Amino acid sequence: MKTPFGIFTANVRAIALYLALFLFFDLVQAQDIQWQQTNGPYGGEVHCFAKNGSMLFAGTKGGVFRLVENGTRWQALNEGLTSTNISSLAFRGATLFAGTARGVFRLTDNNEQWQKVNNGLTSIVSSFAVRDSQIFAATYGGGIFQLVDNGTTWQALNSGLKNFLVLSLVISDTTLFAAIRGGGIFRLMKNDTTWEMLNIGLTNTDVWSLTVCGTTLFAGTSSGVFCSIDKGTTWQAVSRDLTRTTVLVLTTNSTALFAGTNGYGVFRSMDKGITWQAISRNLPDTDILSLTVIDSTLFAGTRRGAFRSTDNGATWHAVNNGLIGTFIWSLAASDTTLLAGTPFGEVFRSTDNGITWQMRSNGLTNSVVSSLVVSGTTLFAGTYRGGVFRSSDNGTTWVSCGLTNTSITSLAVSNTSLFAGTRDGGIFRSSDNGTTWVSCGLTNADVLSLAVSNSILFAGTGDSGVFRSSDNGMTWVRSDLINSVVTSLVVKDSTVFAGTFGKGVLRSMDKGTTWQSFNNDSTQYAVLSLVSSGSMLFAGTIDEGIFRSTDNGTTWQAVSNGLTNSEVWSLTVRGSTLFAGTRGGGVFKANIGSTSPVSVRTSAPQTASVNISFAPHPALDRTRLTLDIPRASMVEVSIFDALGRLVQKTALGELAAGTHDIEQDLHTLPNGTYSVVVQVGSERAHKLLQILR
Repeated sequence: MKTPFGIFTANVRAIALYLALFLFFDLVQAQDIQWQQTNGPYGGEVHCFAKNGSMLFAGTKGGVFRLVENGTRWQALNEGLTSTNISSLAFRGATLFAGTARGVFRLTDNNEQWQKVNNGLTSIVSSFAVRDSQIFAATYGGGIFQLVDNGTTWQALNSGLKNFLVLSLVISDTTLFAAIRGGGIFRLMKNDTTWEMLNIGLTNTDVWSLTVCGTTLFAGTSSGVFCSIDKGTTWQAVSRDLTRTTVLVLTTNSTALFAGTNGYGVFRSMDKGITWQAISRNLPDTDILSLTVIDSTLFAGTRRGAFRSTDNGATWHAVNNGLIGTFIWSLAASDTTLLAGTPFGEVFRSTDNGITWQMRSNGLTNSVVSSLVVSGTTLFAGTYRGGVFRSSDNGTTWVSCGLTNTSITSLAVSNTSLFAGTRDGGIFRSSDNGTTWVSCGLTNADVLSLAVSNSILFAGTGDSGVFRSSDNGMTWVRSDLINSVVTSLVVKDSTVFAGTFGKGVLRSMDKGTTWQSFNNDSTQYAVLSLVSSGSMLFAGTIDEGIFRSTDNGTTWQAVSNGLTNSEVWSLTVRGSTLFAGTRGGGVFKANIGSTSPVSVRTSAPQTASVNISFAPHPALDRTRLTLDIPRASMVEVSIFDALGRLVQKTALGELAAGTHDIEQDLHTLPNGTYSVVVQVGSERAHKLLQILR
């Protein structure tokens, strides 16, 4: 029942979606724009469950929800939460604890607001375990902690652990067991202070989950399920049907053992793991992030929301009403319709400005909906590895219209031509609504963004800057914006803006021939989307919300009041309403037609306290990362490619203050530009890395 959290299950599927870009903004919030969460779309990643009697709670990227009204609707319980990305939940008595990327929060029975309980914690909280009045927290990178001092301080319990990448905790009788990724299973007897490693017979030490059934302990690993009947002293594989399957979560009821897997759905065993039966026939998502049983009902948390089964897994039914945890990768708007695409092959439609949403994915393959565009009465969706899809009935049904098995990163319409930017395949053009396609050159380019202005087509690439075509893509001219990763483009009047990977937002006033920068790299933000409306330009970021410029990109001001989810992946405008697609909070909207923007002085940049560098650079198969940190902290290094996919992750544990040299093995990564993100405690530093062989 103890579950790994969504960040790491997504990593197993290679769909970790963080990009690291830089931009310089004013941090004073403007008061004239107020954001409101729309009523969905419902669903999203359900990382964990917790139950208290007959009450069920779910932890999502959009916060904590309680199932109410006889199990028909979820109610949000997020007042006081400063981080809504929930990785773990547990009850100690009547008090609910929530683990997040920013520590632990608790909600007491007589309090409507969450309180932060973080003193002593250093890493993301992955799991809880409760023994009598004691509560323990497992963290990914910081080890295991116990809440002490009358519930005010977390005290480390790491003596004997081989590494601190703890994914799951469970109590059997009075003994505490810990599952460690790459380290196996450890045991801590009551009143002991040192952990004991228990890996005899455990042939795979990449352990994701633990559960207890009677006196038998079960462990889910990257190669199936193991069990122990002697309190963890020895282990035996019990999953001949699951030997090549990563078991992310385990839970039990009085008659069965259930396993949630990465990509293969839910399995059930009626003989304590000896044989397994697949029970995911009508589950729309086979990545199972969480499982729990309450009364006789089995609940599964997936990337597409929560599902329940009342017949031991034979059939499943969605239970997502009110559950707003969706990841909105792309947005598009027509005069009557708002469309939202997710990384999980879903398109949602709203015809009432987000008051209601309907899923409209009939005909779409299960892949990332990376781009949406409207051309007259026809809708187009670009997908990753699935090509382009077309809808002629306002999104009710979709049909494939070419470029199958191609990864589409962007779409743009110019008069009667539809353009598709692709990953490593250049640009394609269709003049017949997607029926046929022709290559438009840039065949070796990683095209991440497209924009059209007065028959001029602009293409932003992953490693070569911006290209311009004045003849419908027949020929291309490269601008002086070279060695830049351009993630987003927008044209406002005659000015072109480029959101870049490492150089902020750049401006061109001569149709992309030359570019100007008004940014300072010492302040770091991640910018994923740009949109213009009238005299205003908006930028969506990761972690810092939305910013606005009213002076053609020279200065910027934060406009995130009411935006409870600060990871903004997409923006679009419909009339006087600005819509923002977030990671885990669905779609937000704000009225920008009645605003009175004023010019605001840009604040002075702050010097980054974490410094990183590479040598040699560009790198071949290895490079040395030199890291200078101001204080002792837990350190984690993540490498993302130009599409934001996590390709390498290393948890370094706690490092002392000072300079550290860290060898990075890059031999498995192809040539290209990458972003290295170093998390040092609560601080994050970014730097571009080029691999060139």
